[in-house]
Amino acid sequence: MSTRIQSIATASQLGTLLQSARKSRKLTQAQLGARLGLSQKRLSELELAPGTLSVDQLLAICAQLGLQLSVQPRDDNLPALGTPAAIW
Repeated sequence: MSTRIQSIATASQLGTLLQSARKSRKLTQAQLGARLGLSQKRLSELELAPGTLSVDQLLAICAQLGLQLSVQPRDDNLPALGTPAAIW
């Protein structure tokens, strides 16, 4: 199985990635939510607005979806998003 690294720069991209990973594992929001102790509605909210995820929730979702979270220095060839204050 090949490893694909996905760079994420926005919360929206994170939500799309989590939803895609869930669907690729043929899990409904209700099924994944049950594994995490969350309602289907809450999991839907987290996929649509992942900026509300806690770090603990993100790591738990990643574990259930077989994903690994990595943080590394940004590639110098990628366009800058602006200053951190402008992003937050």
